[in-house]
Amino acid sequence: MPTVDFEKIFQSKIDDDQKIEPLEWMPDAYRKTNIRQISQHAHSEVVGMLPEGNWITRAPSLKRKAILLAKVQDEGGHGLYLYSAAETLGMSREEMINDLHAGKAKYSSIFNYPTLSWADIGAIGWLVDGAAIMNQVMLTRTSYGPYARAMVRICKEESFHQRQGFEALLMLSRGSKEQKDMCQDAINRWWWPSLMMFGPRDSESTNSDQSMKWKIKRKSNDELRQNFVDMIAEQIKTLGMKLPDDKLKWNEAKGHYDWGEINWDEFWEVVKGNGACNKQRLDARRKAWAEGAWVREAAAAHAEKQKKKTTASAA
Repeated sequence: MPTVDFEKIFQSKIDDDQKIEPLEWMPDAYRKTNIRQISQHAHSEVVGMLPEGNWITRAPSLKRKAILLAKVQDEGGHGLYLYSAAETLGMSREEMINDLHAGKAKYSSIFNYPTLSWADIGAIGWLVDGAAIMNQVMLTRTSYGPYARAMVRICKEESFHQRQGFEALLMLSRGSKEQKDMCQDAINRWWWPSLMMFGPRDSESTNSDQSMKWKIKRKSNDELRQNFVDMIAEQIKTLGMKLPDDKLKWNEAKGHYDWGEINWDEFWEVVKGNGACNKQRLDARRKAWAEGAWVREAAAAHAEKQKKKTTASAA
């Protein structure tokens, strides 16, 4: 009998833009790459709740408090969708979370920066969630089915988050001198870390080429970063603020904006765990996991009890 070339069949499905589903054959490297990316994405959503959660009790109005509560709740839900998608690849949620707490798994470096003022919440919504959307819209067409489907709802909710952030900054930009200064200060501090969110330069990205071939990614880090700069450079004109980059200018020949050099030394230091809030973020997640143990145990006991009742009824 002829040998079945599973690798060829798999790649032909990718090339035809068909989705790969959990029970189908896939290369081990494809499985591992998806687990790494999806779990990292899930960790980023959950850790990303921390900088904003810090401002829920200090929001300047009931309206702002309600909006921020809804946003933080959305992010927790995104983490759940993504952990569930990663579990279909054979790794348990507990394993993924243990890797996070042990420092083996990464999350987005952006969440290791502190939120120093209310304007930071607006800057996170506009810049951080804006950068996330730029990448995540592409992921609605990623080749792994459960991941692509999870991203549809996530992108809709992230679009709300970005609009909320921009509107919060817009109000500050039209306020008092102190409010305008606070708005500009937040933009100054979050701009460069937002550009770092897209990951290292394409020339330094070790997984990018293979991920593009497998259509896990649809655009490279630098392509997405360029799209983001082009978008924000126009939107900031409405705010009447400035991006902290003297080299930012429109390049007519390219049809894109040019911008200055990212501080890659800072990026790699934060990735290595040496950012302003790395330790604080992981300590908070470990504490929450430990304090929630009784809830997980109670839920597991209830599920086991229901299983026994169902079995007894069937007998």
